Amino acid sequence: MDYILVAKNVTKTYGDHTALSNISLQIPKNCIYGLLGPNGAGKTSFIRIINQITHQDSGEIFLNGEPLAPKHIASIGYLPEERGLYKSMKVGEQALYLAQLKGLSKIEAKTRLKYWFDRLDIGDWWNKKIQELSKGMAQKIQFIVTVLHEPKLLIFDEPFSGFDPINANIIKDEILRLKENGTSIIFSTHRMESVEELCEYIALIHKSEKILDGKLSEIKKAYKNNIFNVGLQVGEDAQNLIKSLEQKFNILSSEMDEMEHQLNFKVQLPTSHTGDILADLSKMANINRFEETIPSANDIFIQTVNSKDNGE
Repeated sequence: MDYILVAKNVTKTYGDHTALSNISLQIPKNCIYGLLGPNGAGKTSFIRIINQITHQDSGEIFLNGEPLAPKHIASIGYLPEERGLYKSMKVGEQALYLAQLKGLSKIEAKTRLKYWFDRLDIGDWWNKKIQELSKGMAQKIQFIVTVLHEPKLLIFDEPFSGFDPINANIIKDEILRLKENGTSIIFSTHRMESVEELCEYIALIHKSEKILDGKLSEIKKAYKNNIFNVGLQVGEDAQNLIKSLEQKFNILSSEMDEMEHQLNFKVQLPTSHTGDILADLSKMANINRFEETIPSANDIFIQTVNSKDNGE
C-alpha cells in the first residue's frame, strides 16, 4: 500500500507536558483518515508538526516517501479549528491574497475562485466584508482557500464546527468529492457521527499516546461482542417464552411490542456461531428479526478510552 504520510516514533513536549508520546502512523494515499481523540489528546500538536508550525522533539515524518521539509508546505492544505480571516477586508480581495500566498498567479487564482464561488453558490459574496458574514459563511470562504491550490494532502480540524446541518452536508459532500478525485485527507475530530460517514481509516489518540489505529471496518469487526437483536412473533405466552430463553441463553434485555405481537430481545452468544440459537428459536416462534449489533465508532471510542483510563 502507498502512504501519503508516515510518522515514526514522534514525540513532542512543552516543558513538563508531553503532547505526543512515541506516535507512529501510516496514512494511506487517497483516503479519508480520521485522527480521533478527546480535546487535549494531542491531535492538534501532531497536525501542527505536519504543517511545520512547530517541530517534533524526536521521531521522523515522511510525506510521499520524502523526509518532511519546508518545500512540502505547498503540498498541504490546512483548515484549522480556530479560523482566521481579516474582518475588514473584502471576501474576494482576501481570497485572492491568500491564494497567491499558496503560489497561484492572480489569473489562476481568479479562475479557481470563480469556480468554487459558483460551485458553493456564493458568487454575490465577492464584495462583502468578512465582518458582514456569519460564522458559517466565513467557514465556507476558509474552506475554499484551503482547497484552492489543489494540495496532495488536506488536513481538516473539526471542519463542521459553526455550520448548520445543510451547509455541513454541502461541505461533507465536497470532502468526499475531493477524495474521489485523488486527494488524501486527514480529518481531525471528536465527533464520531462524522467519522462513520467519512472515514475509511482511523487512529485514536488519548493522553498523548496512540491507543488504536487501522481500517475502521476491521476495527469494528474486532470489537464485535456477539450481541444480536431478535424479534419473535408471539401470542399470549410471551412471558413463558422469555423465561425459557433466559434458561438457555444470556438475554441482556427484552420488551414486548403489544401492537405487533412481537417479543424483542437482545442476546449475547458465547461465540459468533448462530446455528444453535436459530434452530431453537425457529421451534418456538416465527423469527421476524435476527441481526448482529455492530459497535459504532462512538462505542469503540468510549470503550477504548475508558479501558486506557482504567489501566486495562
